[in-house]
Amino acid sequence: MAYGLYTVFGGSGFLGRYVVQRLAAQGHRVRVAVREPYLAAFLKPLGHIGQIQLVQANVRDPQSVARAVAGSTGVINLVGILAEAGAQKFDAVHVDGAANIARAAREAGVRSLVHISAIGADTQSKAGYARSKGLGESAVREAFPGATILRPSVLFGPEDGFLNRFAGLIKMLPVVPVVCGATKFQPVYVGDVAEAAVAAVCDPERYAGQTFELAGPRVMTMREIMTYVRDEILCKKDLVNVPDALAKVQAKLLGILPNAPITTDQLLMLQKDNVPAAGSHGLEAFGITPVSIEAIAPSYLVRYRPKGRFSQPDATATNG
Repeated sequence: MAYGLYTVFGGSGFLGRYVVQRLAAQGHRVRVAVREPYLAAFLKPLGHIGQIQLVQANVRDPQSVARAVAGSTGVINLVGILAEAGAQKFDAVHVDGAANIARAAREAGVRSLVHISAIGADTQSKAGYARSKGLGESAVREAFPGATILRPSVLFGPEDGFLNRFAGLIKMLPVVPVVCGATKFQPVYVGDVAEAAVAAVCDPERYAGQTFELAGPRVMTMREIMTYVRDEILCKKDLVNVPDALAKVQAKLLGILPNAPITTDQLLMLQKDNVPAAGSHGLEAFGITPVSIEAIAPSYLVRYRPKGRFSQPDATATNG
């Protein structure tokens, strides 16, 4: 294997740490481009001394992006936001930022570019997140036609903001509201997506210019996911469906709060199924057998049980 230097934008995020660790494990040098490098210091021990370098870059600033890309063998763009705040707007990050990275990669003569998008990316979507993700894909293709685009479904793993958030809400609330309970998801393990991203960036001859939709082995509705989490943490609480009209009002009111539990844009996303399109290629194209929620989630959801690891699954469930 030929070793290279790979720049990972957004490498300190949830998916990023898994990508960085896998690149380092293969012997590559990794340059992690983030807005605040001191907050990414936890990545350094994932490799050997000097193997993982932290550099400052903001995807909205073309000059900093160009510096981060210079001399790289390949580039992976993981940067994304779920809600807008301050200067971090969907178009600025998902469209302009993605275009800046793709142009810099092309101008630097980078061998490969992997762009992380999302299932549901659509230039015509009413949801700002999905629309900007779709426009971002178009911008990347225009600037770097050979880019590999990965569209994962919702990610799960020990540090996720998905199952962990549901578990926290179920523990806290006396009754658990379920928004868009019939919407379908196909949650995918973060490690599987990281493995696919590394394979794509290291083997552009095989994956260049293609789009893949990455999902786990099981389709679950929102209500099924929340029921699974509730049962796994041994909390006996009722799940109550929230009517769409009420959910719309809640999203509008709560959306103005910092770290809002749901925004109007997110509600629009929740109203559409989040599963791969018929005929799309996924993890199988990378030789990856997707890991199920049941194989991973219990190891980190156990801390939400009434007595943590001392709770027994066959014990009487509690309300807390």
